[in-house]
Amino acid sequence: MIGRRKRGDQSGSIPPSTVPGPSVTAAGARSVATADGLGLVMTGDGAVGTQVAHAVVLPAEACASPSSVVCPAGLSNLVDRVSLFVGREEELGQLDVALADPGNVVVQAVHGLGGVGKSTLAARWAATRTSMHNPVWWITADSPAALDAGLAGLAAALQPALTDVLGQEALRERAVQWLAAHHGWLLVLDDLAEPADIKALLARATTGRFLITSRRATGWHGIAKPVALGVLDPSEAVDLFTQILTHDGLRVSDGADEVCAELGYLPLAVEQAAAYCAETGTSPRGYLDLLAQYPAELYAGTAEGGDPRRTIARIWHVTLDRLADDPLTGQILRTLAWYASDDIPRTLLHHLAEPPALQRAIGRLAAHSMLTFDADTGDLSVHRLVQALARTAAPRDPHRELQSIEQARSLAIATLSDAFPADTQAPASWPISRVLLPHVEALTSHAQSLPDVDTASLLERMGLFLHGQGAVDRAIAPLHRALTSCSWVLGEDHPYTLASRNNLAGAYESAGDLGRAVPLYERTLADQVRVLGGDHPDTLSSRNNLAGAYESAGDLGQAIPLYGRTLNDCVRVLGEDHPYTLASRNNLAGAYESAGDLGRAIPLYERTLADQVRVLGEDHPYTLASRNNLAYAYQSAGDLGRAMPLYEGTLNDCVRVLGEDHPDTLSSRNNLAGAYESAGDLGRAIPLYERTLADRVRVLGEDHPNALTSRINLAGAYESAGDLGRAMPLYEGTLNDCVRVLGEDHPDTLTSRNNLAGAYESAGDLGRAIPLYERTLADRVRVLGEDHPKTLTSRNNLAYAYQSAGDLGRAIPLYERTLNDSVRVLGEDHPDTLISRNNLAYAYESSGDLGRAIPLYERTLNDCVRVLGEDHPTSQTVRSNLDAARNG
Repeated sequence: MIGRRKRGDQSGSIPPSTVPGPSVTAAGARSVATADGLGLVMTGDGAVGTQVAHAVVLPAEACASPSSVVCPAGLSNLVDRVSLFVGREEELGQLDVALADPGNVVVQAVHGLGGVGKSTLAARWAATRTSMHNPVWWITADSPAALDAGLAGLAAALQPALTDVLGQEALRERAVQWLAAHHGWLLVLDDLAEPADIKALLARATTGRFLITSRRATGWHGIAKPVALGVLDPSEAVDLFTQILTHDGLRVSDGADEVCAELGYLPLAVEQAAAYCAETGTSPRGYLDLLAQYPAELYAGTAEGGDPRRTIARIWHVTLDRLADDPLTGQILRTLAWYASDDIPRTLLHHLAEPPALQRAIGRLAAHSMLTFDADTGDLSVHRLVQALARTAAPRDPHRELQSIEQARSLAIATLSDAFPADTQAPASWPISRVLLPHVEALTSHAQSLPDVDTASLLERMGLFLHGQGAVDRAIAPLHRALTSCSWVLGEDHPYTLASRNNLAGAYESAGDLGRAVPLYERTLADQVRVLGGDHPDTLSSRNNLAGAYESAGDLGQAIPLYGRTLNDCVRVLGEDHPYTLASRNNLAGAYESAGDLGRAIPLYERTLADQVRVLGEDHPYTLASRNNLAYAYQSAGDLGRAMPLYEGTLNDCVRVLGEDHPDTLSSRNNLAGAYESAGDLGRAIPLYERTLADRVRVLGEDHPNALTSRINLAGAYESAGDLGRAMPLYEGTLNDCVRVLGEDHPDTLTSRNNLAGAYESAGDLGRAIPLYERTLADRVRVLGEDHPKTLTSRNNLAYAYQSAGDLGRAIPLYERTLNDSVRVLGEDHPDTLISRNNLAYAYESSGDLGRAIPLYERTLNDCVRVLGEDHPTSQTVRSNLDAARNG
């Protein structure tokens, strides 16, 4: 209380500058007491009694109470806060709706990762809505002191005369009193560090609008309505980059989309990169090269005149400083840096700490927007630039020391190695393998330093899983890298190295690259015999694989003896029921089938299937494959009555056990379509072929050998249906793709060329058909041999084309030779032999030699009915031909 003093109450005199006046009150240290109408302000500690620190005379209008102070029109401090803005229309709309809600006070908190554009969004919204609020005041609120300073600045702007008179705390208090007494104002509190810092302000200022930006994602309950802000849309990021790059004139912007993608569409990073390119003349693709070589320098750099505090490295350093009291938070970020950015299982962090401490640290990182987590699964996500920074060493940054980063990488490798299933072929392991695959791919792409065994093991398992799932193109690179690592670390002759070489050869074979697969298999087998011995299981597996590659190349002369030897050795060394033995027996049956020896193939398939059901179970992938193979053998023998139900049952089981998109399921569906086609049911065959082709392209890719096979099969079904308008372009395009992907001499390329010749023939274009048939036959003789079933098919087709051209002088001898070879190689009852006999009869008929034609038709019909059945399409064709010859 400052009271009026009476003369004589104490000794001494009163200074002339002291002016008595009415009684006023000020509460608290450094408080201000004023009396309306009197320009006397007493300030200073202990401004009571006679202890007067300062006495200042103010203009009377400056002494009004805060409630009576009128805000000048258009008061704002938002000048030039947003020079460039793109997108964010949806977020701006959200703020419009929320801050227009009725009520005493509306508080919105825009939160997100540092650099995501929270301040830019808030400034844009506030600047475009100044007509709705007065004043519009921006306060940096990253600390309580900064918040107080911003409020004091508002008080000074409302009453400039107080600026040099009152201290900051007094001005802050006056601003809060003004806010509490007025409405229509907007306060933007930028970069608020802790929600609790504004509780006291919100409790008193209850009539206006607050727009808050913060990195804090949590802690807003009862304080503000949170609004999460993510990165820019890709097109918006490119627009931002391009505008900055071309601000001073036209510049090459090619590659801007790649830069923005690499930066994860984070606005600050995009701005930083575009400014660097504009200032230095670096192209966007040149920037990508620099970023790969010098990440630390580019993340920390800024353009000339830019704010050194607003760089990627700096803004996240500030956040980590706030979390530095718990070293576990930094360890978590450095470990997560090596995985994919999304859907990271928390189990990949379980080695770091006990669950309570781990969950608490994750929660703090999420609270500061350094990571997010899925509320349902608990899986974590980290922005890719946060990851890039966390695995990039910086000499003077305690959060990014080289030793800590290398320790985190080693831990990430060990954890993933423990978690990724070793048995990549077991369906039960596929769900977890699919979850972990993106993280293995990310880790192995980031860890490109000296090779090590743990990384090689991860690469090997990843490659085998991808191969087993049909993603051969993606499998080859990790398998090749695994082999390189094993060779470097373990040596060329180590068993792991030999196994790795075998696996890479298998991927090449599946991709149709037999030119690399066969030599690699041969070398591996020779090394395994030398190092491991002829009877080692890995040697037996390698011998089986080499035989398979010979078969794929059409070299049955080498394949069948090698299969036979391998089967005998497997039985002797491993036993009748070992999975290697069962696989070897299945493969030998397949080679017999390829050679047209169904008399040996079918019983061997039947025995193998029975053994696999007994040993491995009904649903094992090998059992399903064996059932599919047996169905195909029945179909090849013309026994659709047994083939069709077996195909249908196998497809249902594959879908149930392996899933709709597994390569074996797609093969099963393709084969069922082929059976429908063989039965003449094109109404079911064509849609099934079309679906299978679409699925193979989607799952395996346009150039996968199985996708090419599907395209050939679909074209053949169109041709069978008489739809040459769709068949011909599909045949032509597929042949070009086969030559490009598989090479001129690959068996599938030869099949594609043969089928295109057939389509030309069907279209009556023998001028193109016959030369193509002749070339295909010559190539099959050279590549596959004189007696290969496909060579026999080519010879039969060429004879038919000669006949169609009226050249029976060349057709009949070729038919006769083909029939003799078919009987010798395939047997009297093989479906291809029956077709060959029918064609020869037709040639005799065409030449007018019914004496030989009709008996041959009759014999062929009897055999077709006996072998294939009365209703088989081949039986019906032969019967029709016989009737025509008899009535001719």
